[in-house]
Amino acid sequence: MSDAGTPAPATSGRREKVAFRFCRECSNMLYPHEDRIGNILMYRCRTCQATESASNNCVFRNTLGGSTGETAGVTTDVGSDPTLPRSMKPCPKCGENECVFFQSQQRTEDTKMRLFHVCCSCGTIH
Repeated sequence: MSDAGTPAPATSGRREKVAFRFCRECSNMLYPHEDRIGNILMYRCRTCQATESASNNCVFRNTLGGSTGETAGVTTDVGSDPTLPRSMKPCPKCGENECVFFQSQQRTEDTKMRLFHVCCSCGTIH
C-alpha cells in the first residue's frame, strides 16, 4: 500500500472544508477508512488500495442554513383567505384600503414581532 495522496483541503475561517479526495496513483476517489490497529481515520482508494491519513476527522458536514425571507411562502392570493384578520390600511401601489395582515413566520433569535400587510386587491406586500 502506498502513502501517496492528495493534499489536505484548504481551510476557510475556523472550519476546514470537507472536500472529495483523489488518489495520486490512479486518480480514483478516496473513501474514509478506519485503521483499526492505530485507531485513526484514513482515506483509501478502492481500486489500487493506496492510503493516506486524514488531517481532519470530519468526513461529512450537513450545513443547515440559508436565509429565507420574512415573507417567504406568501402568495398574492392570501387576500382571499377568510381566516386571516383584515385591516383598513391603504395600499401604496393601488390605493385600495382593504388588506389582510399576519406576523412574520421566520423563527430566529433576532426576529421582531413584525406585521405584514397584503393588499386584497393587487396582492402587494407592505
